[in-house]
Amino acid sequence: MSCPLHPKRLFLCLLISLAFFVVDPSSQHLEIKKKQMREKVREMFYHAYDNYMTYAFPHDELKPLTKSFTDSLSELGNLKLEHLPTDYNGSAVTLVESLSSLAILGNSTEFEKGILWLSENLTFDIDARVNLFECNIRVLGGLISAHLLAIDPTNRLIQGSYNNQLLRLAEDLGKRFLPAFETPTGLPYAWINLKNGVMDNETTETSTSGCGSLILEMGSLSRLTGDPRFESAALRALRQLWRMRSSLDLLGTTLDVVTGEWIEYSSSIGAGVDSFYEYLLKAYILFGKEDYWRMFRSAYLASQKYFRHGPWYHEANMWSGKPTYWQLTSLQAFWPGLQVLVGDIAAANSSHREFFHVWEKFGVLPERYLLDHQIIHPTMKYYPLRPELAESTFYLYQATKDPWYLDVGETIVKSLNLYTKVPGGFASVRDVTTMQLEDHQHSFFLAETCKYLYLLFDDSFVAKRNYIFTTEGHPIQVLRSWHEKLPETYFSGNWTLSKSGAWESRASALSLQVCPSIALNSRRPEQHRESACHVPDEQINHKCWSNKECGVDATTCRLRTCSGVGYCGLWNPL
Repeated sequence: MSCPLHPKRLFLCLLISLAFFVVDPSSQHLEIKKKQMREKVREMFYHAYDNYMTYAFPHDELKPLTKSFTDSLSELGNLKLEHLPTDYNGSAVTLVESLSSLAILGNSTEFEKGILWLSENLTFDIDARVNLFECNIRVLGGLISAHLLAIDPTNRLIQGSYNNQLLRLAEDLGKRFLPAFETPTGLPYAWINLKNGVMDNETTETSTSGCGSLILEMGSLSRLTGDPRFESAALRALRQLWRMRSSLDLLGTTLDVVTGEWIEYSSSIGAGVDSFYEYLLKAYILFGKEDYWRMFRSAYLASQKYFRHGPWYHEANMWSGKPTYWQLTSLQAFWPGLQVLVGDIAAANSSHREFFHVWEKFGVLPERYLLDHQIIHPTMKYYPLRPELAESTFYLYQATKDPWYLDVGETIVKSLNLYTKVPGGFASVRDVTTMQLEDHQHSFFLAETCKYLYLLFDDSFVAKRNYIFTTEGHPIQVLRSWHEKLPETYFSGNWTLSKSGAWESRASALSLQVCPSIALNSRRPEQHRESACHVPDEQINHKCWSNKECGVDATTCRLRTCSGVGYCGLWNPL
């Protein structure tokens, strides 16, 4: 079955077209196992949530070893509290983060109680310096997602009255973000004081993720409130960031928001850049603006060309494309899930299996693993209960229905319960070689890790509706009314045609906006697309007279050329 890769039908690629494995999902044994694992994940969630509510609420996050709390709104980014009033009782970040998970678990009572408490007690009129990116994805995203879930009558989560209290809180927070964007470049400061705006002598350094991963939450806020300032600010920053890319379509890791100069030239799909890629694609799905697709397409092709080395992705210099650091970072584990949305299942599966091998080797996923030495980075041995491997496992199971991914999920659940569960919740791992624990249960454990594991074993929440999940795991429903226009290639049927009405055989699946597994040439169906960038050679035997008869390599996304003896291949080095 063919599936157009445009916002209205993208999830058919995820749910229908990419079933590589013929498995009977109604198998009694499989269903029993899924129900058992679902209940184990439910128990995990409530063990973490109940301990937070008992020992930490209304403060921000739980310290499970000492059964105490931390007010992390100003500690996000590992900085200490600054400028907080003595009577500050926290912003209940974990509660905000947990609302969408409570909805997915079907706990309407606790969901409604949380909304009532937040509407009566939460305030952002505090003299606190917060990280814009973290506050955006955790708090603003959590409020917007919970608001959308609350007003959706099909969810039946609200028994009493709901008067958009969460939306009003989100709008107040969004307005407090806006001074951060008042820079010569339009790129926002990384830190903002919620009461006083940008502080004197504030650092001008930020990350690519920090200023390029705001569009989902702020764009949604504009659509819900009718105030265009939020989306305009985030979009201006995103476009400015894209203008700063190198000629190779690569972006560095850190930059100066005042001068617009790059500080760190190393580029990657990992920390500091990761959600930039994610938000380009998901913004296209959510809002339908072709600009997002064009940026994502170029950025994705560049990542495959300059970062990919077999199943791994190293870092590279943004100007030359030459490798800089050969290392795996745990945040990279989100990438296979993103590739599922593109339809690059083979590449996604390959990388996912390598991440899982590292998980099996250590019991959990270390923060950084040196690929060239096959050892853990000596100063980054920790595992803070990150969700990215569980996230990609969920997406790959949705795409393939291969029960092996359920086994992966079961292994993750067993590891978390074995190594990180304590009487007071779930604790981060300080050192994966000794499994020494750290006294911190991050809010994203409830917002993402437990959520994706639950959805892996019970996908009823997403079965009949299209959602995108923000980088913090908050679901936002894809709504037709939010789309500016349907793409030119939209057809109500299952086939995506070019403007001429025929398949473009000399084009990649990305350029055609179709799933690679079904981007077939109607005249020569044996020349299927092996990846999103793959363009087959003109001749099946790879013979050629000129470069025009050669395609694009499926793995490296590099152009193949015609050799002196008349065969297409990767003859030219980078």
